[in-house]
Amino acid sequence: MEVESFENEEVAKLLNDWFVSIKVDREERPDVDKVYMTYVQALYGGGGWPLSVFLSPDLKPLMGGTYFPPDDKYGRPGFKTVLRKVKEAWAVKKDELVKSGAFAIEQLSEALSTKAGSDKIAAGVPQLALHSCAKQLAESYDPVHGGFGSAPKFPRPVEMQLMLYHSKRVQESGKRDKAKEGFQMVYFTLQCMARGGIHDHVGGGFHRYSVDECWHVPHFEKMLYDQGQLVNVYLDAFAIGKDVLFSSVAREILDYLRRDMIGPSGEIFSAEDADSAESEDSTRKKEGAFYVWSSKEVDEILGEHATLFKEHYYIKPSGNCDLSRMSDPHNEFKGKNVLIERSSTEAIALKLGLPVHEYLEILGACRRKLFDARSIRPRPHLDDKVIVSWNGLAISSFARGSQILKGEPDDMKFYFPVSGCKPEEYIGVAEKAASFIRANLYNEETNRLQHSFRKGPSKAPGFLDDYAFLISGLLDLYEFGGATTWLSWAARLQDAQASSFFLCIIVRFQDELFMDKTGGGYFNTTGEDPSVLLRVKEDHDGAEPSGNSVSVINLVRLASIFSGSRFQCYKQNAEHLLAAFKTRLEDMAMAVPLMCCAAGMLTVPSRKQVVLVGRRDSEELQEMLAAGHASYDPNKTVIHIDPEDAEDMKFWEESNRNIALMAKNNFTSDKVVALVCQDFTCSPPVSGVAALHAFLSRKPVSSS
Repeated sequence: MEVESFENEEVAKLLNDWFVSIKVDREERPDVDKVYMTYVQALYGGGGWPLSVFLSPDLKPLMGGTYFPPDDKYGRPGFKTVLRKVKEAWAVKKDELVKSGAFAIEQLSEALSTKAGSDKIAAGVPQLALHSCAKQLAESYDPVHGGFGSAPKFPRPVEMQLMLYHSKRVQESGKRDKAKEGFQMVYFTLQCMARGGIHDHVGGGFHRYSVDECWHVPHFEKMLYDQGQLVNVYLDAFAIGKDVLFSSVAREILDYLRRDMIGPSGEIFSAEDADSAESEDSTRKKEGAFYVWSSKEVDEILGEHATLFKEHYYIKPSGNCDLSRMSDPHNEFKGKNVLIERSSTEAIALKLGLPVHEYLEILGACRRKLFDARSIRPRPHLDDKVIVSWNGLAISSFARGSQILKGEPDDMKFYFPVSGCKPEEYIGVAEKAASFIRANLYNEETNRLQHSFRKGPSKAPGFLDDYAFLISGLLDLYEFGGATTWLSWAARLQDAQASSFFLCIIVRFQDELFMDKTGGGYFNTTGEDPSVLLRVKEDHDGAEPSGNSVSVINLVRLASIFSGSRFQCYKQNAEHLLAAFKTRLEDMAMAVPLMCCAAGMLTVPSRKQVVLVGRRDSEELQEMLAAGHASYDPNKTVIHIDPEDAEDMKFWEESNRNIALMAKNNFTSDKVVALVCQDFTCSPPVSGVAALHAFLSRKPVSSS
């Protein structure tokens, strides 16, 4: 609509003569977008973007819709017709329209006021929700192309997280064959995505979604929230199955972010657009122009290796967007190729009589040449907003990658666009991003976040997702090797996010921002802006997880770290939050996969703590951290403490004296000691990577 309508002079005249036009950036003001998207979805049974809504002067919605063509077409009213009809209706029945809009907001507010019927969720609901969600996802699984559901296919990471978590629980109950089925669904999906055109083979990272069922032709936009979440799913898959394809893809995404998406002070940018000019002389932008190739271009750039490369990536003179009738229905990519791997590397290498490693080296060199060639093309627009919530997701992925990737084989080889850096470099990226947010988007006095930054902080306050996702990232930053200052900040932000209806004593800085004290759960806004007409408790885990789902997990993790009243407070808040969404978990579990995981984590009888005691600057501590994180176990917390660090000891004396006592009693300056505990009842200390690996590999007692 931007090109068809908003750049059209006739449309512009109608808008300027009859309306006050307001363009809302839904990434900068998700609270405003949520109000009017909810209205359109309730009124018409569906929503999406672009979103056009007509409002009264007091911001009540009068009517709205998604895409309107500029002129009447295919039985649908054009945007010009809609403008005229709204203008006429306002002139004739203004009072009726205003009353209708106000009534709609009242009804939506009532319908969205989810409330808990008790202080905690009923026993059995979390387990039933977890199994129900996994069952429904398995029924929607595509065994041919991977993924859950049909085209268009979105890489919804929360679905894969659910399947991995559920399969792990099933495995722990002794049903190994059943668990293997769930793991394989995720592995195959990740493999198909990595081979498909949704994956940028030349530059790294993933596009927004695939228009077809085979992950081939994407909508070419790249979003930070996808990259951060997908890294974590690929890391989890690597931790479980040890397939280096998964670790390589995780590295590739992280390297793409480091190269193209990070600002001078460590801030991580939001997105890259889908469209760009085909050449410097072009006046119009085109979807995917930066990423697609003609067969002739590949011949000219790659020379002697062009034939090999074209076979590997299914490149044809006529173009390759022909794998599905949905891939290119309007022939937009005629004569163009979106890289996709359709044959196994081993099969083509064997056919060409090449050792696999030599074949991979040739492919990497070819990708490098194409990368250099496309670097002189006009680039898609870079959205250099810094959004706190999305940075939180990326901080998590960089921090986790710094330890989990140490599990790769010592002789691991890397091929462009993977840089092959040492994994520990990634935690530095996470720390810089977190430091940028603390310096530019956080007020130490009020303990409040701002939502975004571009040439300065935005006026929009932090929303629930900003707090929840950043807290999650900071917890990972600490657990995977960062200083206790990150853990302390995470706890402080959580304290700001909610005060408890149980009158917990943890809130020291300000009144509650988001929590519904009586009804349970978190609202997505503080409710301080009267122009935002709806205060919603978001629970849907979609392209991004919901702030409520992430908050439950944060509370569970914090409860496994802190003791005393804070432990009780975190646990009680998590229980009350889940109780608010009991109906959703029972009736529509597939809509809330991460909340199902969170419910499962909360009900685990005893969460495991791995406590590492040793000098922070020792190489052995880094090795033990890698060992502590080598296996996939979401019901595990890794705590590290340096008894020679006064700040460390002060923090633990105040937060959990059990940890401080463990450190004092088990510290020796020449080695790192590990204690594996449940509810801080601990095993005898072990030292050495092999001993810790062996201890953590023991079969757990059934928890299902």
